[in-house]
Amino acid sequence: MKPIIEVLLIILDFYWFVILASVILSWLVNFNVINSRNEVVRTIWRITYDLTEPAYRVIRRVVPPLGGIDFSPFILLLFIYLLQRYLTGYVLPYVW
Repeated sequence: MKPIIEVLLIILDFYWFVILASVILSWLVNFNVINSRNEVVRTIWRITYDLTEPAYRVIRRVVPPLGGIDFSPFILLLFIYLLQRYLTGYVLPYVW
């Protein structure tokens, strides 16, 4: 059971970085720092969109964008952080 929880923690860490990449990429595209018509940028954008949008959609149903600012990435990062803290603090020490 312990290796399963450790793999889950690694997946959550990876997903944390995917969310950060998605946020940074959206800022760079919106401020015209990088061109979204570039094939590499478009591929990275699509990958991060496909990985993060299902989770964002669930959060957006509960918390709509406030004043044009989308808080769903922040809420998702907070949820991942709290889940990691719960797994490492309360579950992992009691698993063989």
